[in-house]
Amino acid sequence: MGVFLTADDLVELTGRRVKSKQIEALRTMGIPFWVNAIQQPVVTLAAVEGRKEPPREKTWVMPRRNDGQKKHA
Repeated sequence: MGVFLTADDLVELTGRRVKSKQIEALRTMGIPFWVNAIQQPVVTLAAVEGRKEPPREKTWVMPRRNDGQKKHA
């Protein structure tokens, strides 16, 4: 078995075939998930089994540009 639930698993878990409805159902159930680039919910097997997942790394944030100008008070 893989790390993520399959599309069929998501349909069985949520009772919904439409991605937006699956997302709505997952939120209602309190199951952690991510939404991928094609707007499909992604659920880890650990989230459904109740296992603790390691903390995610912080997402990368573009550093602010320092153009040498000072703010005026």
